[in-house]
Order: sequence, then C-alpha cells, then structure tokens
Amino acid sequence: MNEASTVRAAAAQIAPDMDTPGGTLDKVCDWIDDAAERGVQLLVFPETLVPYYPYFSFVRAPAFAGPDHLALYQQAVTVPGPEIDRVAERARRHGMVVVLGVNERDRGTLYNTQVVLDGDGRLLLKRRKITPTYHERMIWGQGDASGLQVVDSGVGRIGALACWEHYNPLARYALMTQHEEIHCAQFPGSMVGPVFADQIEAAMRHHAAESGCFVVNATGWLEDHQIQAITNDPAQQKALRGGCMTLIVSPEGKVLGEPITEGEGLCVADLDMDLILKRKRMMDSVGHYARPELLSLLIDRRPAATFHEPFPATAPAAPEAEPWSDDDERQYAAVLPAAPQ
Repeated sequence: MNEASTVRAAAAQIAPDMDTPGGTLDKVCDWIDDAAERGVQLLVFPETLVPYYPYFSFVRAPAFAGPDHLALYQQAVTVPGPEIDRVAERARRHGMVVVLGVNERDRGTLYNTQVVLDGDGRLLLKRRKITPTYHERMIWGQGDASGLQVVDSGVGRIGALACWEHYNPLARYALMTQHEEIHCAQFPGSMVGPVFADQIEAAMRHHAAESGCFVVNATGWLEDHQIQAITNDPAQQKALRGGCMTLIVSPEGKVLGEPITEGEGLCVADLDMDLILKRKRMMDSVGHYARPELLSLLIDRRPAATFHEPFPATAPAAPEAEPWSDDDERQYAAVLPAAPQ
C-alpha cells in the first residue's frame, strides 16, 4: 500500500506499431523508461494496445475481416507469458505500477484483457472485459466477474475497467464497494469522432466524483498513414478519427492538467491522496450514502467454465458392508407388512 500523500500518475496516448511484430511492446518499454525519468509512479496504457486494437473490425464487414482477425491471433499474448514478463521487468526496474491493455490469446479465443503489474513486477490482476462492445463481439470472447477486483499496489488500491464497461453502473459499483483509490480506465481512441471524446470525459468525471477516487484514463491514437493502411474509403477513414481523450480526474470530478486529444503524449498529474477522504466525508456511495437494505449488488465471481463435474472424477470406494446379524434380522422383520391370511 502507498503511504505517501502524493502519487505521480500518467496516462499514455500512444499509437501501436501495426507493421512490426513486437514493435508495440518495444514502444511500451521505451515509454515506461521515459515516464520513469519524469518521476511517474503509475502509468496507464490504452485498451488492447498490445499488439493493437482491432480497428479493422469497426469499418470492415465480418466476411472480409478473417485475415486481419487471424493476424491478431498470431500476435496476441498469453497472460502470464514472455511479453508480460518483459513489461514486468521494466516495472520492477523503475519501481513503477503499470496498467497495460492486451489482446490475450487463450487457445482458440481472444480476450480484451487488462493487466496490472506492481512496482516489484508482480502480476496483481488479470481481468477480461465482461462484454465486448458492438463490433468487438466478432473479435473477443466474454470475460467474467472473477476479474472485478480492486488490488493493493505500491500506489494504493487500484481498480480497472475498459471502454464502455463504464456505462455498466453495476460493474463500476462492484469496484466502488471495494474502495478503489485510483481507477485505471482504457479506451481505444481514434474512433467515432469528437462525440466519443466528449462521452469519455463525461464518464470519467462522473465516476471520479461518484466513487470518490482518482481516474487515470488512457486512449489510443492512430497516425494518418495507419488509418490509410486500414482502409482507403474516405467515409471509413473519417470513422477512425477523433474520439481521443486522455486525462486524469480528481475525486471531486476536476480535470487535472491538460487532457490530450491529438497526437501521442503523456498526461501527467500529481494525485493528492488526501482528497479521497475529503470527498468521501461528504458523499460515500458505498458507505454513509448507501441504502443497502433497499438496494444492493450481487456479484458472481466464480470463473466461467465450459463444463462441470457433479461428482469427483474418481469416486471413493464404497465402505465394506457389515455382516448381517441376528439383531439386523429381527429389526428387518419388525418393519415387514404382516403376511396375508
């Protein structure tokens, strides 16, 4: 747990390397090094940054997206795995907490996964997006509630959600009940247009004020040449611009510093952790402002399983029967119906 009253946090607005296998991971490690030089203690990267967000699925019909989907499988990571180990080593080197979005491959299924690494390199949390949004349902499988956990880290209690999970109030409340101090949010960015950026800002500020925690949100970015490589249709290219809002918000709903909406960059702010108590003294949504006898939340945190065994695979041997005694015979005869006359 963090005992300091101030934490330097950063959110990275960064473009993936969509041409070189492993290139995005190289950028992630370089950005961790650069952030460390600026004294950053917590660094949040965008949604499924490694190897890249499946932007193709937003503009391309499913019938023509097969090769791109397969290419994403081939570059996806396992958790744990060598790619995560590499980021963990960087986190450990700098004593930095890192929150990274990845495409996780679990045999034949991809998941939108958030990874939280502590400053000593330990994997604190692996959680899968519970409901992929719209076009994403053709790309990723559904996660479960086992990952709706808030974890203790070197900078405080951290919770995480991805993109439109922030429009699921019960998912947010599940983290609020665990008293998150820093909420790490991730969006893909470079989609939909300016209205997406406005929605992101509204959602992040609302969650910060409602939960009484800091929010550190990172959105992705696409360069013009990357958009052109995804599609040569001008209308589709327009759909892959805008929608970037990388920002940090205080527990009072105030934006700290300048949000990043264009280009790559690092949004950095010092979090005054004393503001959490100041806010919750006034309004604690899961404490004195809650009415659990009227409204409560039920969470099924059991990991989803594709099969269940009602009995153990190897049943215990039946106990050996006792020999039949004269006393057993008398008790048995006593309960038999009378013989017909």
